[in-house]
Amino acid sequence: MASRLFVDITPLRRFPQYRRLWFGYALRQFGAQLTTVTVVFQIYRITHSNLAVGLISAAQVGPGIIAPLFGGAIADAVDRRKLLMVTAILIGLSTTCLAVNCIGNHPALWVLYVMSAFTWGMSGIDGPTRQAVQMTLVDRDSIVSANALRQLLTQTSSVAGPALAGVLISVFIRNLDIVYWIDVASALWALQVLFRLPPMQPVGGGRKFGFSSIGEGFAFLKGRRVIQACFITDINATLLGLPTALFPYMAYQHFHGGAKTYGLLMSAPGLGAFIGSLLSGWTSHVRFQGRAVMIAVCIWGFAIVGFGLAPWLIVGIGCLAIAGAADVGSATLRNSIIQTETPDALRGRLSSLQSASVQTGKLGNAEAGLVAALTNAKFSIVSGGLGCVVGVLLIAKFVPNFARYQLSETRDAQEAARA
Repeated sequence: MASRLFVDITPLRRFPQYRRLWFGYALRQFGAQLTTVTVVFQIYRITHSNLAVGLISAAQVGPGIIAPLFGGAIADAVDRRKLLMVTAILIGLSTTCLAVNCIGNHPALWVLYVMSAFTWGMSGIDGPTRQAVQMTLVDRDSIVSANALRQLLTQTSSVAGPALAGVLISVFIRNLDIVYWIDVASALWALQVLFRLPPMQPVGGGRKFGFSSIGEGFAFLKGRRVIQACFITDINATLLGLPTALFPYMAYQHFHGGAKTYGLLMSAPGLGAFIGSLLSGWTSHVRFQGRAVMIAVCIWGFAIVGFGLAPWLIVGIGCLAIAGAADVGSATLRNSIIQTETPDALRGRLSSLQSASVQTGKLGNAEAGLVAALTNAKFSIVSGGLGCVVGVLLIAKFVPNFARYQLSETRDAQEAARA
């Protein structure tokens, strides 16, 4: 019974290289969260504008979409370990610029936007490449468990990073560069871990990089409505139900707190997702994965509505935690569906397309800030959450096969084809 409840750690025991990469990126994920939270805080501190905070996502979305498209094709053409090393170096240099920008009394606002956009682009290459690598380090039967462990790592950093960032921001309010230097150290840590791994060429030697290679990724999606539904479901949830840009306003104005309150709000979804990851054993035993994804996204939407209506901080934190727990279940199953349906030769490109769809959804921050500027923060949050639920109902109507999708049947068909 316990094995069905708690996260399955079998991939960490059975696959040494997967274990090395998983533990190696723990600090890197942590540092990235510190920088994300600090950038948002700095922009709000300089401008006191919800719209200005929302525009950080607008600045990130272009690089976040374009970079993965090229990065995925590169990941299917070269040694993926070397590509991860290059992105680690470039991310470290970008964060160094953010740290240097903090030195003095008047940090430049444009540096925050430009470096965040650059880092987001590099992360758009790093994330899909790392995901493609991780899935080649385990067998097919361990894909769902490996995804659950990846989510556990991400959500652990999502809890610890924002919470500590809130504390560090309040302690080093005049020396925020310290927070950024921690992230620089995390990039160096990831780099040394990658040095210790063997070369990781794509299966079959890879596909030569070029525009035709990128086009193959899009061509693969044609007619595969289940994968398309995974992308659309995620865009729906993040585009309409991701009000992170309004967290500074909610912390300072609605809940009458400060930097620590902001840190609590930023870490609350991660806390829920962390608990959800620990208790993710059920994801390996779900029969209809697509249906479970849609239910999880509906829970996310209603939880966001609850956050917008929350009269007290504790209620708001609870709603965000529920949203985070629902999101991690959705993400684990969505990733497993996409990776099971995709051959390794295309896995980098499909992971990059998935990343690009996620980045498109990040415009939800800009949408939330714009709607809040035109109306108010509560209306923006509540309408976004309800819109998310409506979007799921539309997906269920127009892609009925998604609700009936079974991962086990796909595995059986693939094994029969190989036989």
